[in-house]
This record gives sequence, C-alpha cells and structure tokens, in this order.
Amino acid sequence: MTEQFQQYSDHLLHEKRYSVHTHTAYMKDLEQVRDFFAEQLNISDWHELKPAHLRSYVVHLAQDGMEARSIHRKISSLRSFFKYFMRSGFFTSNPVQHITLPKMCKKLPVFVDEQKMETLLEKVSFDDDFEGKLHFAIFNLFYATGMRLSELCSLKLHAADLSEGNVKVLGKRNKERLIPLTIEVREVLSAYREERNKLPSADSEFFFLRENGEPLYTKYVYLVIKAGLSAVTTQDKKSPHVLRHTFATHMLNAGADINAVKELLGHAGLAATQVYTHNTLDKLKKVYNQAHPRA
Repeated sequence: MTEQFQQYSDHLLHEKRYSVHTHTAYMKDLEQVRDFFAEQLNISDWHELKPAHLRSYVVHLAQDGMEARSIHRKISSLRSFFKYFMRSGFFTSNPVQHITLPKMCKKLPVFVDEQKMETLLEKVSFDDDFEGKLHFAIFNLFYATGMRLSELCSLKLHAADLSEGNVKVLGKRNKERLIPLTIEVREVLSAYREERNKLPSADSEFFFLRENGEPLYTKYVYLVIKAGLSAVTTQDKKSPHVLRHTFATHMLNAGADINAVKELLGHAGLAATQVYTHNTLDKLKKVYNQAHPRA
C-alpha cells in the first residue's frame, strides 16, 4: 500500500495542485482507512478490498459517533483514490462505487447579522497600538473579501495593492482571484501597514506579521476572531469561516449577483455558493410573513 500512497500523494500535490491543507486531509483519511483494514480485517493489499469491507468501515465510523458529513468526506477521499488508480489500470473495479452512505442533514451556514458586524467594526474599541491595528485589519479584510483563513495567513505583501484598491488572493489549487477593496478598508490596511513597516522584519514577503516579526498562524487568528465576535454575539460558532459565511450572506441579501459572489469567494462551482441563498430566502419569508395581510 505504501507505494500507491506515495504516488497518489504526488498526484494531489503536483498534478491536482491541492493546497497543503487539502492534501494533508486526503492522506490522513486514506491512512485511517488503511489502518482499519490492516488492524481489524487483516487486509494489507488494496486488491483484496470488497464492498462489504467498506460497508464495515462505514458502520465502524458511525458507531464511533462520527457525523454523516465527515463519513462522506472520508469515503470521498477513498473514492478519488480508486478512480485515480483505475485510470492507470492498477484497479479494474471501484469497490467504493456502490457504497450507501448515511444521509446528511443540510446545515445552513452560521453568520453574524449586519447590525452586530456594524457594532464590531464601528463601536468596539481596538487598541491604538500595533496589535490593535493588526486585529482591526484582520476583521476588516475578512468581512470585506470573504477570503479563507489560509488565504489571509499566506497573503503576500505585493498582493495587497492599496493604491489601486484591490487584493490578489491565491486560493485553492493555486487559483488566483482579484477582490476589490473599499476606501474605508484600504485606510484600515494602510494604518496597519504603517506600523508593520516599522518592524525589523518589514522586508518579509507576508502582508500580515505579528509584533515579533513572524507571520500569522491559524490558531492566532482563530483566537483573535473569537475574542472580537464574543464582544458582539453569543452564538456558539465564532471563527474566521463564520466571517466568510457572513460576507457571502450579506452580499446576497443586498442583491449581489450570485455568480459575482461565487467569483469573489473563489468557489469552483455555483453549488457551493447557492447554500447562502437559503439564508436569503429565510429573510424573504420573514419579511413576507410580517408584511402580507393574509400571511
């Protein structure tokens, strides 16, 4: 199994050009499958796998309390693995093809309402020092662009063109997209950059740096976002991805074209963006029920 793992790993990185995060997730899923078959079923050769073995694995995951969405993702990783090796002739059939998976409940994206975001950006006090300006810039850029956490942490200095008013984001599969910035956000980012340029490591390629000159890391940003959102909302989920959901929902609620929002978010297909229209529809239903005489 080791040889196939290495070959598939190279395929994900160099041919599919997946991000390090996505690549790691795929390979971790496959390693867990491999370990289960080796330890529980004494199977050490991919060719020995039968649909019944895979059904046992799905049952095992469900009994361990894993959510249906996570089970789908793990089996999807395995399905892609078999598809790749079927094209090369290593496999003649895909045992994953006819596996029945548990039904997933549709969860609407969690977002922060507009009034609370307004309170956060206009009324919550951020310190007037390096860290305060950094945190304020992080919030503004997330809400203004809807970029992913990994995209913000890896943002390069040259990619933020504040004079032209746009930021170039390197998304999944190394796909670039250009996102416009409002004058207000440009001013916030400029104020942060003035402080950044005073650091000894100002020549760093990264736009966002901590006060010690090191680039941002995901846990740091998570804590910043959680602390900021806690000042305006009591909802359970308080993460950078919630701000991405918030950006998309507010854009669509304000009448933005869904295809434009798709491009801004860097989605490969429209289906991923359409989930945000459910929130828009809920808002319309509420307005309808409040306003229509016979509602």
